[in-house]
Amino acid sequence: MTPTAHDGMLFGIYPGSVTGDDTGGLAAGPPDDPSRITAALDLLQGRPGRPFLVRAYTRFDDTTALGSPHATSTPADAARYAVRGRRLDLVAQYQSASGDVEGYCAFLRELVEQYGDVTSTLQVTEEPNMTPMPTLDGAYPGVQEAIVRGVTAAKECARALGHTHLRVGFNTTPLFGPAASFVADLTRRAGDAFLSDLDYVGLDFFPDVFVPVAAPDLPDAVEGLLRHHRRTVLDPAGLGHLPLHITENGWPTGPGRPVRRQAEVVETVVGVVAAQAGPLGLSGYTHFALRDADSGNPGLFHRFGLMTDDYAPKPGFSAFAELVERFG
Repeated sequence: MTPTAHDGMLFGIYPGSVTGDDTGGLAAGPPDDPSRITAALDLLQGRPGRPFLVRAYTRFDDTTALGSPHATSTPADAARYAVRGRRLDLVAQYQSASGDVEGYCAFLRELVEQYGDVTSTLQVTEEPNMTPMPTLDGAYPGVQEAIVRGVTAAKECARALGHTHLRVGFNTTPLFGPAASFVADLTRRAGDAFLSDLDYVGLDFFPDVFVPVAAPDLPDAVEGLLRHHRRTVLDPAGLGHLPLHITENGWPTGPGRPVRRQAEVVETVVGVVAAQAGPLGLSGYTHFALRDADSGNPGLFHRFGLMTDDYAPKPGFSAFAELVERFG
């Protein structure tokens, strides 16, 4: 399949505020304001009808009731934002402590039935290679089986319902050293159905956030990481032909992290992604996040937003809007 169904790069953003932290908890603050979210999405999208993704998260665990509608965890009621050409980038987290893969597959089928009309990409699990933290899916038993069986369950349901627009994939964080074999190990255990049903692979990456990178070195660092993921992770796994979508990328502000630098990092990262879209098969870029979880908290995970928690734009907001206009 082609990376996108339109000319230019496919952009998106996570418009909620809740953010996972490095302790397995959640960073949160003032509640989301749907009207302000809608207004901000309109500005970033630039014009009605331009394809634009709205990233949203929902989860399956051992308390999930099958056979009834499933709400999005964050942002709440995400389907309300899938209008005027915008569609959901829906993340279906797998967090079953009992390893209930069968229940997760049923959950995915119900998500396709419920959200298929307004969803462009359905991501099966979230960061399944990350094992230490309960907010991420690698901490739960059977996660690789959940990916393999879940992708096919979702894709079969999408075909049955005529949702030919719906792409199904999974994501990881950057993989280095022994961890670089995660995707190859996954495809080795998968059958032909998984390989034919998988539409894309996602990558969550945050250069200069957890490991500092000097500003002059950032373009080469971003390109090197993307090239590594394509050539060292995806190609050996037999997935080199699939589009790679940047599913999460951002840079938090706060003490020692000026808002102007956030704008510069967004411009640099998106510029590299756009330049390498053809050579490296990059299908799109989704920013994390629209607004801070809590602008009054100095913690790293509370200030990822391109806007403050009361929706005042930082310089990065207009920078991102200009990038969407230029490359979208």
